[in-house]
Amino acid sequence: MDLKTSSGGVEVPETENLENQNGNLDSKLKGTGGVSEKNISATGIGSISSKDMIFRADKVDLKSLDVQLEKHLSRVWSRNVENNQKPKEAWEIDPSKLEIRYLVAQGTYGTVYRGTYDNRDVAVKLLDWGEDGMATVAETAALRASFRQEVAVWHKLDHPNVTKFVGASMGTSNLKIPSKNPSEGYTNLPSRACCVLVEFLAGGTLKNFLFKNRKKKLAFRVVIQLALDLSRGLSYLHSKKIVHRDVKAENMLLDTYRTLKIADFGVARVEAQNPQDMTGETGTLGYMAPEVLDGKPYNRKCDVYSFGICLWEIYCCDLPYTDLSFAEVSSAVVRQNLRPEIPRCCPSPLANIMKRCWDANPEKRPDMDEVVRMLEGIDTSRGGGMIPEDQAGGCFCFAPARGP
Repeated sequence: MDLKTSSGGVEVPETENLENQNGNLDSKLKGTGGVSEKNISATGIGSISSKDMIFRADKVDLKSLDVQLEKHLSRVWSRNVENNQKPKEAWEIDPSKLEIRYLVAQGTYGTVYRGTYDNRDVAVKLLDWGEDGMATVAETAALRASFRQEVAVWHKLDHPNVTKFVGASMGTSNLKIPSKNPSEGYTNLPSRACCVLVEFLAGGTLKNFLFKNRKKKLAFRVVIQLALDLSRGLSYLHSKKIVHRDVKAENMLLDTYRTLKIADFGVARVEAQNPQDMTGETGTLGYMAPEVLDGKPYNRKCDVYSFGICLWEIYCCDLPYTDLSFAEVSSAVVRQNLRPEIPRCCPSPLANIMKRCWDANPEKRPDMDEVVRMLEGIDTSRGGGMIPEDQAGGCFCFAPARGP
């Protein structure tokens, strides 16, 4: 280091060399985790800065500097350790193992794709939260809370008639999805996107299955098999204190063996101890119990009502109230006790289950485990299904040509 003599006869570092060394020290300290010149003090001269020209090098308090640097690095290291060691949720997936292949269905609350996760076929449900920056902080928080609610309900369930949960992810912007225009390949997900992965069921929805058989109808044994699958799945959910709240054919999926599995827990919730805590319209009009339509407190018996409507659908391969508007259905169900018309050829044991399930009084509706027992007691060996549409002239419940 070059030295020069000051007016007092004391040798001090030459300005240019000292500035270079000070700059090197400053840049090294900044690279250690954000220590700035404001954190470094020198006795009697204030903060070290590249603007300082000449100072007494022997007066720099190196011990104090070391202590401050050590404290700062300790804080940075602690924050990094805390972030890195934060445990993942039990349901979180590794996005790098997920490949989204093609669109399957699109609904009000999300889009469903087929994909693979860790070499397993999965259905990928993406929540449609709109474009980034379009929702407020409060709206985004509410959506994320709803997402966590669905996942919390679903990931602990294990039953052959409930769709198997695979995993989920929040903030999956590094994933790519097929573009709406095939020529554009893939696009990135919005940064706020969340997804749920469940087992892929190749049979599609119960709604589509019934629509395909709307003319030929279903064999009676198939009607009872589907009804038993649905009732057993609901009985399991109710045993876990879970109310699905949106039981309908569109939310039931079929595998290749025609086993029915309950899906879509977007509005499901754990049953409250106090029924007053469960209020508000939720579900799909036409399947909603009168107490739900009327804004009254409800419990798991609202699922029983919806099951009764689904049972009618399965038997008839038809939709309820197709000739009425939403407003007309809502009013008539609550005030006029409107229900779907049961065909004359429907066996009385099955018709009785429908009527009991959609009773206006929730307390008179059976629990789902009782419904299971009643369905198990029905004899299917003699037929009893709906007649196909091309066999007009009467209600022959033993007609040989039926659906699958």
